Amino acid sequence: MLAAMPQPPVAASRDEPVIRDRGDACPGALRLHAADDGFLARVRIPGGLLTAPQAAALALAADRFGDGHLELTSRGNVQLRGLADGCGGGLAELLDAAGLLPAPAHERVRNIVATPLADPGPARALDALLCADARVTALSGRFLFAVDDGRGDVAALDPDVTLLGPDADGRTLLRLGAARDAVEVRAQDAPRAALLAAHHFLDAVADAGTRAWRVAELPDEHALDAGRFGRLLAGLGIPARYVPDAPRPYAPPPEPGAHADALCVLVPLGRLTTAQWRTLPGELRVTPWRSIVVIAGAPAVDPGLVTDPDSPWRSVTACTGRPGCAKSLADVRADARALVDGTRGPLPVHWSGCERRCGHPRGTQWVDALATGDGYRLSVHGREVSRAPADLAAALSAARNANPSESEAAVKK
Repeated sequence: MLAAMPQPPVAASRDEPVIRDRGDACPGALRLHAADDGFLARVRIPGGLLTAPQAAALALAADRFGDGHLELTSRGNVQLRGLADGCGGGLAELLDAAGLLPAPAHERVRNIVATPLADPGPARALDALLCADARVTALSGRFLFAVDDGRGDVAALDPDVTLLGPDADGRTLLRLGAARDAVEVRAQDAPRAALLAAHHFLDAVADAGTRAWRVAELPDEHALDAGRFGRLLAGLGIPARYVPDAPRPYAPPPEPGAHADALCVLVPLGRLTTAQWRTLPGELRVTPWRSIVVIAGAPAVDPGLVTDPDSPWRSVTACTGRPGCAKSLADVRADARALVDGTRGPLPVHWSGCERRCGHPRGTQWVDALATGDGYRLSVHGREVSRAPADLAAALSAARNANPSESEAAVKK
């Protein structure tokens, strides 16, 4: 199982409603974040879709203003790091000229993940609707849309609004959060229905008064109801059928390697140089699993990138760590690289520099390697199995080959 692979959704309980007392500070391309290695910009790439000129513009931006690297996020976006203070205007001008900032007021809410090997049309249509709608600027930068072609890959990424389909009859399911029920609409109506679902969420946020950022954060008494939403759609001229127990297909992300006339390239730890990026020609699709799908042909990619489906990098992820993050207690990426070949196992591993565990896999089936300032604490299935082991490689290998019953028995106080 891949560390970067979405896992079947796991039900989560919430005893207390989430009440926000501040606005969302999620970084964007115009709102830069101050990190230990300079400023950071997060460029939203709706659906992961990049034309060749846009891909070239991102590389130019990384070279001109940043540290010469690009980072892929778990939502299929691209980050630029090491940016100098005062570069915001020049960066915005470059991105705008490439069509990467079509609606500056909306740039942080264009969060759309899409099945990378599917028709990009629905994702593009949804993005165009978002950029033309003033109200959705009130969404948090964390609110997520998923456009899934029906296989169930991006639908497993905990989206707030999911479009699933179309099926053989040209119908698309729309799910609100992690609900069991859904509404079914015509495929041609699906992008507009997703936009209206965002409006429906904002109405619920206003009624609740809790400033929720995500559908899952709404109090129970203000939870979104698919039946009510279906009636709302019908009143707005979009025929919708209520589905009380909607199907929940699940599929892993594309493996590294060839897929018909496309090539999936995995980026170890989601970070690559601009020189490596430029070996990927033509139209690109950045995936939420820190890989890139090259749509046409099979280029000779840089050897530091992965096209081998048996590569150990398929199951290893890490947060930024030192020196980029002030909260990190270790250079987790360097440690991950040092141990990637000798610690293989069925369970994925995520290296975290602090308790926040940024970028960790979804679900519970992964090994948590948490920096403590005095080595690492290893946990499996949420249970600690080793604290600051003398032989980290051996302990990590054992953890990655554990099963749930073994990990529970091996808990060490």
